[in-house]
Amino acid sequence: MTESPLKVWRERDDRLLRLRLNRPKANVVDADMIAALDAAFTDGASITDVNAVLLDHEGPHFSFGASVEEHLPDVCADMLICLHSLIRKMLSSPVPVLVSVKGQCLGGGLEVAMAGHMIFAAPDAMLGQPEIKLAVFAPAASCLLPRLVARQHAEDLLYSGRSITGQRAAEIGLAVSADEDPEAAALAYFDDHLAGLSASSLRHAVEAAHGPFRDEVSADLDRVEKYYLESLMKTHDAVEGLQAFVGKRAPIWEHR
Repeated sequence: MTESPLKVWRERDDRLLRLRLNRPKANVVDADMIAALDAAFTDGASITDVNAVLLDHEGPHFSFGASVEEHLPDVCADMLICLHSLIRKMLSSPVPVLVSVKGQCLGGGLEVAMAGHMIFAAPDAMLGQPEIKLAVFAPAASCLLPRLVARQHAEDLLYSGRSITGQRAAEIGLAVSADEDPEAAALAYFDDHLAGLSASSLRHAVEAAHGPFRDEVSADLDRVEKYYLESLMKTHDAVEGLQAFVGKRAPIWEHR
C-alpha cells in the first residue's frame, strides 16, 4: 500500500489540527498531494473545536514545488484548477493556518505556504518562485505575493525567479519570524496565543480580518488562471521551457 502523501492528526487536547507533507525529500505538490491537502482542509473546516491548523513537512525541505510534468500543455488546465481550488480552500479556513518551513520552499510549495495565515521559517530556508526561469509565471503567487509584501519585493521575486532566505522573508513580512526550529516556534505561538481562546469567537475574528483578503485573491485567481491558459500557454517559449526542463536540456528561446 502506498503511504499517504499527507499525515493528519490532532494534538494539544485536540485543539490543533496537524498536517504534514509526507513525500520527502522533495514533497512535490502533485495531483496526489493537492487532493490530500484539499480533503484535509475540507474535513478540518467542519471541526468546530479546533483553534488552528499547523502545516509542516517531513524531511529537510518543505517542497521543491509543483510537478513540472503536470504543467505541460495537455494537462496543465486540470492541474491549475485543482491547485487553485486548494488555495481557495486554505484561504477559506475558518481558523488560522500556521505554516512551518525549513529547507527549500519553492514554486507551488511556496504558493501553498502563502495560502496559510502565518509562515514560520528557518533563517536558512530558501523561499522562491522560480517559474519564470522555465518561461512561465506563478499564477497563485502573482495574486498572493503583491498582497502579502510590498509590491517591489513581490515583483522582484516573481520576475527574477530568485530565492530569498527565511531571515529575509521575515524582514520583508513574508514570514512572521525566522527561528532555528520553526515548528517549535509555531507551536509556541499556538500555545501562547491561540490555545486558550474561544474557537467560535476566533472563527468570527478570522472572517472579519481575513474575509476581504480571501475574496480579493479568489477573484484575482480567476483572471490570472484564464490569462495563463489562454495567453501564456499559447506561446512557444512557455512550452519550450517546460519541455526542456522535463527533457533535461537547455531551452531554446524564440522570444515569442
